[in-house]
Amino acid sequence: MSDSRLTWEEAVDWLRQQPDKNELVYHCYYDDPVHEAAERFSQSEEWLAVVRLLKKYLPGKVLDLGAGRGISSYAFAKSGCRVVALEPDSSDVVGAGAIQALIDVTNLPIEIVQEYGETLPFPENTFDVVYGRAVLHHANDLQKLCKEASRVLKPGGVFLATREHVISKHDDLQKFLDAHALHFLYGGENAYLLDEYISAVSSSALELDKVFGPFDSVINYSPMTQKQFMKRIASGLKRYLGQKIAFWIAQFRFIQHFYGHRFSSMSDVPGRHYTFLAYKA
Repeated sequence: MSDSRLTWEEAVDWLRQQPDKNELVYHCYYDDPVHEAAERFSQSEEWLAVVRLLKKYLPGKVLDLGAGRGISSYAFAKSGCRVVALEPDSSDVVGAGAIQALIDVTNLPIEIVQEYGETLPFPENTFDVVYGRAVLHHANDLQKLCKEASRVLKPGGVFLATREHVISKHDDLQKFLDAHALHFLYGGENAYLLDEYISAVSSSALELDKVFGPFDSVINYSPMTQKQFMKRIASGLKRYLGQKIAFWIAQFRFIQHFYGHRFSSMSDVPGRHYTFLAYKA
């Protein structure tokens, strides 16, 4: 079975050739040219929410773990940061080659390092920010990766891991893998229990500050927009309050926070997204 599996690049190429997957390709930022996809990400609600969380540290020196095509590296660099894009895959489609293409077009200050997160080739106390977008669940050793992230962070630095796949119980993993758009092709997906993420971060000399559930932040529920989320809240309220009042109430941030927490606590979809924010003491 493993001999017939595609590489990650081949799997993404296959996805891009499926006419019925165009929307998925667009929302995953797999479309070309890569600098246009990266620019779109830098203007997304997801990225703007990341900036709000990290504003105290920007601009600064950033390690982008598992940088992939470099869309986050681009966004950080465009914000004035000095960025190291850590990406072991050399691919021109989904790896270091794509990041180099971004650098060639934009001249942004991004350094590419082809290495894995469990063996970071940097001294202690190097970075203001260690960031990973959908990276931790790919770790061969989750705890070791978190410890390495902590080691290279400066004291007082911030660790942000976004859009990590979570399962409620180990039996749910196969359900998530079976539903994933590409896992059947390349076999590289994974998910952990929420407690496993929390334990790995908390045991790595990092102080876990916030855990955002699937509907606590647009970081997790994107590509659904904040406006669409507000409409979802309003649709549940209008049966009691009427449409006009329901939509008025749904605009309040504290209402969105309340329902975000409520929807998150009710969700048990295998592979749902969580985000983790921690600091190095």
